[in-house]
Amino acid sequence: MKKTLRGALLLFVSCLFAAACFAADQDAVITYRKVFKGSVPEFTEIKVGQSGKCTFNIRQLSEDADVQSFEMGDALRTKVFALAAELNNFRDADLDVHRKIANLGQKTFRYEKGADAHETAFNYTTNPAANQLYQIFEGLTRQQEHAIVLQRRLRYDRLGLNEALIDFESDYDRKLIPEPERMLPVLEQIANDNKIVDIARERARSIAARIRGAK
Repeated sequence: MKKTLRGALLLFVSCLFAAACFAADQDAVITYRKVFKGSVPEFTEIKVGQSGKCTFNIRQLSEDADVQSFEMGDALRTKVFALAAELNNFRDADLDVHRKIANLGQKTFRYEKGADAHETAFNYTTNPAANQLYQIFEGLTRQQEHAIVLQRRLRYDRLGLNEALIDFESDYDRKLIPEPERMLPVLEQIANDNKIVDIARERARSIAARIRGAK
């Protein structure tokens, strides 16, 4: 009887240890979601995995989901998780100002690691850490949108490339792009394509040089 009890206890402890190891191995993920009907885009969802796996889904609500992967540098990813930690990984976080203001879109922050999951939603917040995190995700949204537009115009509307580059450069000048170096491949592709008008090629070359010089 004692052997049976000891065996059952050892099995129970082993199961607890295995469960703890499994939870430790699971990737923590922070999700930013914004829904704002009537805007462009109406839906944004960005997921940042602590191990480096990141995805975005930026679209109108009427469009099908189009989840794509993207790369994020270690420094920015660490900053995202540090800000989330300041907010206790959104556990019981009440970020909204709870005042009557214009609808700015429903924003949601969510933290997940295994069975541990917490989220908070807000229209507008004055919390400094939450605002920093919000600005990072909004910047990532802009960055991905610019990449999508430039790639699309490379394929279907080369005459519209210069206008798209002007838009990107404006956001870059205002420091709204979190990782502008991620744009270098598409800028180089434009700069080196002799089928594209010279003004766009020169602008792409100039922006790329500025990004490299700022590193």
